[in-house]
Amino acid sequence: MPLVQSKPTSAGRRHHSSLKLKLATTRPSKRLIHRTIKKTAGRNNQGRITTRHHGGGHKRLLRHLDFKRNKFDITGTVKSLEYDPNRTSNIALIVYPDGDQRYIIAPVGLKIGAQIISATTADIHPGNTLPLKNIPVGTPIHNLEIKPGKGGQLIRSAGSAASIQSKEGNFATVLMPSKEIRLIHINCLATVGQVSNPDHGNVKLGKAGRRRHLGWRPAVRGTAQHPGSHPHGGGEGRSGVGMKYPKSPWGKHARGKKTRRVKKYSDKYIIKDRRKK
Repeated sequence: MPLVQSKPTSAGRRHHSSLKLKLATTRPSKRLIHRTIKKTAGRNNQGRITTRHHGGGHKRLLRHLDFKRNKFDITGTVKSLEYDPNRTSNIALIVYPDGDQRYIIAPVGLKIGAQIISATTADIHPGNTLPLKNIPVGTPIHNLEIKPGKGGQLIRSAGSAASIQSKEGNFATVLMPSKEIRLIHINCLATVGQVSNPDHGNVKLGKAGRRRHLGWRPAVRGTAQHPGSHPHGGGEGRSGVGMKYPKSPWGKHARGKKTRRVKKYSDKYIIKDRRKK
């Protein structure tokens, strides 16, 4: 999926790039649209901003995706590859012989007309879903479950993929995209292949307007603010942070501060932390 670099006909197009996608131009399936996502503009139920720099953006329809892949031993056909505004990857519309339709995360290499299946034993092809115990070591996987039957919660963003390092007893050692090494139960389901749209991270928006369409509002630097609004503010001319460490607008550590209060239950399954080199 190559990147298309725009010609510098204006300041906004000079560093503008986009993806050349061959996706369906029709509207999404009506039976798989639940509602329009309500916009909160970063505000809570009291009307106070709890997440800054959010607001505006284009209207989005919520597609219902099948993360569980629990339609077992029935072959489905890929009807279309579509854009989903709520995620970085593309999605695929799967049609089953009984008329059921489901959206799934589209892996790299999945084409219209391809056959996919979710089963205990299946061919190692992109889009097929199997338990970890039946996936060969070294196979790229995505949409990985943490608990058997709960549905895929890991490795769902564009271009990401994990790989099985080894299997021992009831657990498989999985190398995550973050380089974290984690133990996952061998009965957890995973989908074969790498998540589609791997060039998503290389796109340059080029202008502020594209960012506003995504629902992001402007962010003002702390050093450019009034001293009553931010700890970095004030001073004559362009002044730096001028303190021991960078702070948030509320005076808290802004970088490197550990905020986790207790040891999480899931930590005992982490063999190598992603932060440790």
